[in-house]
Amino acid sequence: MTSTSSHPALQPGGAAVITGGANGIGLASAIRFASFGMNVLIADRDREQLEVARNTLRDAAQSGATTEAQLCDVSDASQVEQLAAFAKQSFDSVSVLMNNAGAGMNPGKPWENAEGWKKLLDVNLWGVIHGVQAFVPGMLESGKPGLVINTGSKQGITRPPGNAAYNLSKAGVIAFTESLAYELRQIEDCQLSAHLLVPGFTYTGMISQFLPEKPDAAWTSEQVVEFMLKSLEANDFYILCPDNDVTREMDEKRIQWNADDLIKNRPALSRWHADYTGAFEAFMKK
Repeated sequence: MTSTSSHPALQPGGAAVITGGANGIGLASAIRFASFGMNVLIADRDREQLEVARNTLRDAAQSGATTEAQLCDVSDASQVEQLAAFAKQSFDSVSVLMNNAGAGMNPGKPWENAEGWKKLLDVNLWGVIHGVQAFVPGMLESGKPGLVINTGSKQGITRPPGNAAYNLSKAGVIAFTESLAYELRQIEDCQLSAHLLVPGFTYTGMISQFLPEKPDAAWTSEQVVEFMLKSLEANDFYILCPDNDVTREMDEKRIQWNADDLIKNRPALSRWHADYTGAFEAFMKK
């Protein structure tokens, strides 16, 4: 594990704010940023996990770096605005914003449980929007190199059956982040860029609730962060992570099949349609 980065936004003295930072990819990212000598603020709505993470992060930080932890429910715009105010007071400017907080509950079918659908979207999609709207104006005003990293999901790309609300929320994150990246490119001499982190199967706190031991197929959060850092140095927008079971080639084929549903006017989600099972399997073997 290196303790330096060549990216201008990931330098000693810079500041990173990470939502969903009490465990998983968020905490692993915070630890790496702190190891670069960056000041780091993690935010989460789980008070108990946040306190444990605060101590872990403090131990990882280089001498002179400041680490902070704040309770924050990203579904509440006022709390995210308060987080931004705290970051400005603590660090003056923010060089990295990582909108990583997410929820994995399943509110049911498209015609069920409207309140559950809203609750999920408020965290997974509106949490990202709240973060961008609270932090990006100040990041632009600083004129310094900066990164906005929004955590998406492969489920937002291929949208497999099982949790339609989660798929919708992550598809929204993709569309929103693409638009953000475009708008930032329209600003002359803009030092701020947006990036979409798309993890593969990763053993995080969300997964450990159901699987007490890491499956062989899963990457660790640290592996995802290492891949993310290399992709950021290459200025990749789509940070599409493999895992121990799914290769980049497999991901590309699944994404292509999904796109071809529209182009070829196949039934929606034909990958899981009985009439197309054989065709999909043959396509994956090409």
